Amino acid sequence: MHFNQLFELSSNNKLGIAVVWDVMALAVATIVAFWIRLGIASWDFSNVDAFVIILNVAFALILLSLFGHYRQMIRYIGRLAILKALLVLLFSALFLLASRLVFDIMMPVSVPIIYWSLASILVIAPRFLIQASAQSQNYKMREKCLIFGAAEAGRSLVQTLKIGNDLQPIAFIDDKKQYHNKQILGLPVGRREDIPLYVKRFGVTKMLLAVHNTSADRRKELIVELEPYAIELLSIPNIQDLLSGKSKIDELREIRIEELLGREPVPPITQLLDINIRGKNVMVTGAGGSIGSELCRQIVKSGPTKLVLFELSEFNLYQIENELKQHYFDIPMVPVLSSIQDTEVLRSVIEKHKIHTIYHAAAYKHVPMVESNPLAGIRNNVFGTSNVALVAAEYDVEKFVLISTDKAVRPTNIMGATKRFAELYIQGIAELGSNTEYSIVRFGNVLGSSGSVVPLFTKQIKAGGPITVTHPDITRFFMTIPEAAQLVIQAGAMGSKGEVFVLDMGESVKIVDLASKMAHLMGHSLRTPQTPLGDIELKFSGLRPGEKLFEELLIDDADTTTEHPRIMGADETKLPFEDVILLFDELNRLLLEHNAVGAKNLLCKAPLAYTPAAH
Repeated sequence: MHFNQLFELSSNNKLGIAVVWDVMALAVATIVAFWIRLGIASWDFSNVDAFVIILNVAFALILLSLFGHYRQMIRYIGRLAILKALLVLLFSALFLLASRLVFDIMMPVSVPIIYWSLASILVIAPRFLIQASAQSQNYKMREKCLIFGAAEAGRSLVQTLKIGNDLQPIAFIDDKKQYHNKQILGLPVGRREDIPLYVKRFGVTKMLLAVHNTSADRRKELIVELEPYAIELLSIPNIQDLLSGKSKIDELREIRIEELLGREPVPPITQLLDINIRGKNVMVTGAGGSIGSELCRQIVKSGPTKLVLFELSEFNLYQIENELKQHYFDIPMVPVLSSIQDTEVLRSVIEKHKIHTIYHAAAYKHVPMVESNPLAGIRNNVFGTSNVALVAAEYDVEKFVLISTDKAVRPTNIMGATKRFAELYIQGIAELGSNTEYSIVRFGNVLGSSGSVVPLFTKQIKAGGPITVTHPDITRFFMTIPEAAQLVIQAGAMGSKGEVFVLDMGESVKIVDLASKMAHLMGHSLRTPQTPLGDIELKFSGLRPGEKLFEELLIDDADTTTEHPRIMGADETKLPFEDVILLFDELNRLLLEHNAVGAKNLLCKAPLAYTPAAH
């Protein structure tokens, strides 16, 4: 029977085979011991000899059973189980020696000694053979991996992985020279230059980062250095989760692109975080969206008296309310399922809950979708914003913060034009002298938000490609969602008269490079004319309607510093509110007539710097 077939048998069948084998092994060991010592011709085999052999086999089986020998899984048998078996066989040999005196049979003292040696080999050796076969099969089936970091975290990880059945550590990789050309836990310690050799020789598919005491910048630097090897990078949990018991060392997670593009966070200015939130009733529109939901997560940390979650999507509203209630059950949460275009609902909610601060994140933001549905985009982004802003003034809301976008700067699409129109509206209403303070915060793409390239590329890579990029030269600014939300709150606290604040988005990123890095982090390489042997195809689909090659954050290239190093004040030209209202009324008439062409033409004529992209 092949070992694989043996492993597939039921427990009872395996037990039966083990017992039968041991019976035969013990009996054969006894008979052969006599033959070796006395010779086959000289041994006068009697009924008493047969009885003694049967009695000894039964005695040994009973002891083996009492010592837990038959409860052991052979493929995982350990040293203690082997020692117990050897001890039982020693007792069995002594039993044979004692039976010589009891039954007065011809048995030299050397027979029990020879028996113990033979029985040990016949009983234990097959189990070692089965275990070795199982380990060999397991080794072949397990994915091969490298451990980056030969210190304590790496060693603990290797010890844990050796117990499991999924990953097989092949070697440590470490930058410290003291480890090089040595072995730790039976694994060699190599240099970074050795990584391609291990990949080629052993078929390594993963590298596990087992490093703890590193800053975000050093960790990013490390990931940047390892990314080009195109091996899937996984990381152990952080040290706090390990120490608290929330995570185990082998609970590996994928390296997120945020860790590659992210940066060391600047400590927030507590006063700016708290001034519009702590002890206040706060409302977030678009509370279930990517930015809105993260705003809610940051807001509850500053201790609002009440948080109103205003959201059009039932599922998104359920998700964020459920998440927040689990962690902040002491803060009242009010879910409102409605549209910002419903003025009466806005009035009712703001009046009933005595709202002090509004973060207006609700918007239609997907460029191609709004380009295909211009009237819906205008209705929501322009008139929805005006509804919230007007009702805020009507009920003396203390602070109104508009979440805007870099696509509002010299827009080439309707979404950007509607957001710029919304900015002009907020700038205008702020000049009317109401008790409400208005401010605008503008930033670029956030990593991992719905509709962004990151989740799209992730899905495409997992599906085996191709990865679709619109243009070889297209670039974008990126920021992590938590950093963006935290900076939005701080920037919003600074303005009062419709000032525009721009978040420092860092360096722009080439989308082709982003795709390549993501593929590498997931263990793949791109297939392009320059690299025809890559395993994920890269395709260029052409710019989408309204899409820019490069995004900008400032209209007039004029900015002022603020008390926060990553927040700039944009010194931009405003439009008198009367002029905004004239455009607003004309746009409303075109919407009522369902005149999409006229509405788009009006946006082109308005002082929005809107120039539709040619396609």
